[in-house]
Amino acid sequence: MSSTQANAAAVRAFRIIEIISEAQQPLSLAQISERIDLPKQSVHRLLKQLESAWLVTRNGPGKQYECSSRVRRMAVNMLMVSGPAAARRAILQQLADAIDETCNLTMSSGEGIVYLDRVEANWPLATRLQAGTRVPLHCTSSGKLLMSFMPRQQRERLLEKLPLRVSTHQTITDPGILRQELVRIRREKLSFNNQEYMPGIVAMAVPVMLDSRRACAAVAIQSSAERITTRGLQAYLPQLRQAAEKMAGTFRESLDRL
Repeated sequence: MSSTQANAAAVRAFRIIEIISEAQQPLSLAQISERIDLPKQSVHRLLKQLESAWLVTRNGPGKQYECSSRVRRMAVNMLMVSGPAAARRAILQQLADAIDETCNLTMSSGEGIVYLDRVEANWPLATRLQAGTRVPLHCTSSGKLLMSFMPRQQRERLLEKLPLRVSTHQTITDPGILRQELVRIRREKLSFNNQEYMPGIVAMAVPVMLDSRRACAAVAIQSSAERITTRGLQAYLPQLRQAAEKMAGTFRESLDRL
């Protein structure tokens, strides 16, 4: 294969990853071929190469294609250190200074969520979790929130296979109850964690919306149950939603540059 052919193949492979990453759910070979306007045989060959490099993987009943955990980790790492990271840090810092509580920015990553950034409150019982830390979906305010905004097929697949491990006596371990909770959260665009992940820790999260339907991240406030209740956290809801809207602007700006 000539260098020109190799370059063309690399560009097509990258375009396939791009197409899969933009989809709301895993795609079939036929769907990918249609979107990239290439013969199925050529697309299948490229997909096999991407699979062998662990850049795409197949999932679901029809073994459709989706981005692998390797690609998702790369995307998260880029968001943690890219240009807008400083602007997002400033938004979190401003929010934390205004309410004197720990604030964080998270995104979904596989079967959990990952902290893109976090500003700790200046109080003795603060929970030290660094950027890059991964926590569960089902028992955190941000995790439940981001799960509620997933496409239905993806959400249902997670509910079927996600291990709803007990972290505290408050952890939701019944898929049916969690499903009802996710419906409410999506409707209200508001999620709470009432000591479900760590004893004595409460939290409230709102979505960072790219548009009226898509949540790309979550901004959350975390505190000690001895300091405040989940009901008390709602007093900070206007500031939290304002911070989330500012944060959305940084993500939209990043997309506009592409």
